[in-house]
Amino acid sequence: MARLISDKYKQWEAECEERFNRLKANEEELNRIFIDIYGLQDELTPEVDDKDVTVRKANLQREIKSLISYAVGCMFGRYSLDREGLVYAGGEWDDSAYTTFKPVKDAIIPICDDDYFSDDIMGRFINFIEVVYGKETLDENLQFIADALGAKGSAREAIRNYFINDFYSDHIKTYQKRPIYWLFDSGKKNGFKCLIYMHRYQPDTIARIRTDYVHEQQSRYRTAIDDLELRISNAETGERVKLTKQLNNLRDKAEEIRLYEEKIHHLADRMIKIDLDDGVKHNYAIFEDVLAKIK
Repeated sequence: MARLISDKYKQWEAECEERFNRLKANEEELNRIFIDIYGLQDELTPEVDDKDVTVRKANLQREIKSLISYAVGCMFGRYSLDREGLVYAGGEWDDSAYTTFKPVKDAIIPICDDDYFSDDIMGRFINFIEVVYGKETLDENLQFIADALGAKGSAREAIRNYFINDFYSDHIKTYQKRPIYWLFDSGKKNGFKCLIYMHRYQPDTIARIRTDYVHEQQSRYRTAIDDLELRISNAETGERVKLTKQLNNLRDKAEEIRLYEEKIHHLADRMIKIDLDDGVKHNYAIFEDVLAKIK
């Protein structure tokens, strides 16, 4: 059954508004009783400012970012569309908990600025929205999400850019600098990025990142560079300038990922084990040379 996220948001917004107004009225009534009991009519008023009410109104961008975060949680198996609440945070994995939407088998999700992997975070997010809200409304729902993020460009470009540039900083804020998803990040050129879920980390996770994703990304960069070089040799002047800019950008990414591969190779060979009981800060520091900096 096809559904619109915009309709769901309007419903949620109305519920939040009703709850907000009800609580505000209750707090003001308690103030009146207190003022009457102690005879403080000349000193206090019962009115409560909206900012002092202890529940929040709906906020479109915040709710959409929460939806995106929940979708990523479902990709990793932290949450499931088939069960309420937290489903996996370490311990024994129960594959039967996931029927409607299957989590990533290797707990590694690449984040790319183009369609280098069909199962990157963008591809999986689109699949999630399709599964939850229906294929018929997919484009409309993606546009609603992109508009809520306040990004420019097409809906898919806007959402992809959010994953590349802003998702992880939002995640760090949400988890107060103790992220449960870890971003492997080659640097400012965005040569390579991928997320893992700390609670599903295994000693061979980094080796898998290196062989299945870093090496594959390097191969695709080489193919794209070869293609651009061929197109430049046959292009008119105006087109050649545009293509050359793209080529230089790709070469920068390729060089960045080459250097990153050397770093990650060293860690992959060590097959490092972690103990979840040591906490996020301790375990994150073990891999800080290849992870995004926590700011």
